Amino acid sequence: MTRQLKSLLGLFQFRDRGILPTERLIGIYILFSIGLVLLALMDIAWTFIILSNLAFISITMIDLLFIPKRDEIFFKRSFPDEMERGHTYKVELEVWNQSNFPVVYRLIDGLPQTFTRPFPMEGDVGEKSKNLQFYETVAPARGKYEIEKLYYRYKSKIGLWEKQKAELLGNTVKVIPDLTSTKQYLENAQRFLMYEGIKIRKQQQGVGEFAKIRNYVVGDDPRKINWRQTAKLHEVMTNEYEPEHGKYITILIDCGRMMGAELKKGNRLEKALEAALTVTAAALAKGDYVAVLAFSKNVKVYIPPAKGMAHLQRILQAIYHLEVDAAESNYGEVLQYLQTVQKKRSLLLLFSDVRTFLHEESALLYLKRIRQRHLFLMIGLEDETLLNRIKDEPITLQRAMIKSMAQKQMIHKKREKAKWEQQGLQLVEAREENLAVAAVSSYIQIMNRGLL
Repeated sequence: MTRQLKSLLGLFQFRDRGILPTERLIGIYILFSIGLVLLALMDIAWTFIILSNLAFISITMIDLLFIPKRDEIFFKRSFPDEMERGHTYKVELEVWNQSNFPVVYRLIDGLPQTFTRPFPMEGDVGEKSKNLQFYETVAPARGKYEIEKLYYRYKSKIGLWEKQKAELLGNTVKVIPDLTSTKQYLENAQRFLMYEGIKIRKQQQGVGEFAKIRNYVVGDDPRKINWRQTAKLHEVMTNEYEPEHGKYITILIDCGRMMGAELKKGNRLEKALEAALTVTAAALAKGDYVAVLAFSKNVKVYIPPAKGMAHLQRILQAIYHLEVDAAESNYGEVLQYLQTVQKKRSLLLLFSDVRTFLHEESALLYLKRIRQRHLFLMIGLEDETLLNRIKDEPITLQRAMIKSMAQKQMIHKKREKAKWEQQGLQLVEAREENLAVAAVSSYIQIMNRGLL
């Protein structure tokens, strides 16, 4: 295709600028051409036909006098600076018409291809006025996006010709992980920690830091009754304790190849990031220090430990753009690096694929040394495909063979898991929708039992 043809094709594809005939003009011209053909059959001179075409085009050009100039129409876009993955957001567009003529317009915003795109959109705006228009979009993939141009076409009320233009509206949007679980924890921690029908309660009564005095309820330890306040208020009051604050939590996020496995919503890395942010919010809310380390074949991101809810935003801005690498994870290198940067005793919370991790013999050697100073806990996602194969009925020979192979893999994983747990290394698996709950519950249990 030549450059001239590409330029002509661009005029019809919402490119930067141009003047185009509308569908109304094309329809009228087709009817006009049919009339000329009928006249040509009656031996009308070709000179008359040519002059008629020129006259028709010249008359339609009058419509351009009622179309505003390009500098008299402009747009303003209000786009959110941050969007959570998978959530619907509203975008506002202001259309300004500074001319003396009303216009009808169509527009296409320059959103990335991964965003939902409800275009083209239509509207109209009167003379010397403005119009507000909205559309909704969803971003399914995390990252940083530049949204620059807005493409639009506008015409007069007659609607024979229309002009098109590309307005440069620079917007930068960050698509961050879905923070639904994090918000739910911050709103109601105890309700969020409901897991398999059991509320998370403190394991050691009367130890830790004094938190508050509250009304006695059935199930509380009678030894914690505050008799002074009970006598003063004529109600049974009890002391409540909570774990000591200021502990160190180091969250490790695997970005290796196996974390790219697709789930019902997103992939394993997406769920790991959401769960990691929820645990971070829980730890920071309780006054603990949190550090985050993301890795694959080498260290990708490291955020030193700090406390306070402001640290959650720093962590979010550092890890929101993490993507799955095509390489295998190097657990040995990251654990060796961790020994150099984390000197204080801390809870190491690793989000990774359990089956891949169990085959890393080199990681076990490093963890044996790390275990002398730190407490290690790994959390991964259950392999639902493997579980479904195990539950499958062996109706046919093929399904029986698949079921037996799945059972063999599960037995091997349990054997390897038991070997690691004998070394004092804890491994937890949870369903996709319960990963954040399982992670926070495990963290709370460890803190309440005073294991750190």
